[in-house]
Amino acid sequence: MSASSFFPQDGNSKRLLIAFAVTTLFMVAEAIGGWLSGSLALLADAGHMLTDSAALFIALMAVHFSRRKPDSRHTFGYLRLTTLAAFVNAAALLLIVVLIFWEAVRRFFTPHEVMGVPMLIIATAGLCANIFCFWILHRGEEEKNINVRAAALHVMGDLLGSVGAIVAAVVILTTGWTPIDPILSVLVSVLVLRSAWRLLKESFHELLEGAPQEIDINKLRKDLCTSIYEVRDVHHVHLWQVGDQRLMTLHVQVIPPQDNDELLQRIQHHLLHHYHIGHATIQMEYQHCKAPDCGINQTASAGEHHHHHH
Repeated sequence: MSASSFFPQDGNSKRLLIAFAVTTLFMVAEAIGGWLSGSLALLADAGHMLTDSAALFIALMAVHFSRRKPDSRHTFGYLRLTTLAAFVNAAALLLIVVLIFWEAVRRFFTPHEVMGVPMLIIATAGLCANIFCFWILHRGEEEKNINVRAAALHVMGDLLGSVGAIVAAVVILTTGWTPIDPILSVLVSVLVLRSAWRLLKESFHELLEGAPQEIDINKLRKDLCTSIYEVRDVHHVHLWQVGDQRLMTLHVQVIPPQDNDELLQRIQHHLLHHYHIGHATIQMEYQHCKAPDCGINQTASAGEHHHHHH
């Protein structure tokens, strides 16, 4: 199975594939360089690049699996796989940060010989590779794909990591002060930590079936009651996200309409246009809800909405 059949030739895949190849190549170069020159900042940057190539690989997998059609066993297809992968990736990042911190503290107390020249050359090459990858990924920013975004974020942090390694190399070459190396490796790790934590939080939220952060459910319910004349009350609301798809189920108490389907369509249209919820399952009711767990999210009572005007 060739690479081209695994990753269909659309813009996103191509960009990700090129970035993945370049990053992986330079990660190996930086790891070997860091080991030979004795530079922790280079190793930290290589660790960062490892997470980059992992992120890019995950993004590639995501693009591939999101093309798989849903079947009777996986009714959403495989979109969740990418969220899971992002979560694992973020967790791995955190682990690498801990290892680098540990090594940096050790080296600070027992300084380590560092060869400035090879360190400078490799760090500069790494920087060029990062700039190239960042440029490639940013051309694909039209579609706000969480995976392309995550990958670009990684590469951005990586750019700064390479800059840190270059600074350390220059300081060591000019002053011979080696503690700058572990100090800057810690700074690089802090950058990694920030992006890892955010990615971990976002993917964890999605795995727990959390509602998309930018939607306030109570506001949405009040909005439906005021925007659509027949709607008296909205309750039993569940909203979650799979990949880029937003899904919702809700009970709507309505004044019995002339045309049931037309009202249903209006509600769906409103959800799609104002909240980008493309998949809503709506249960319409004419009386108060009899469902056993209905009272839970029924804060807006039917009485509130008699101020309707045509």
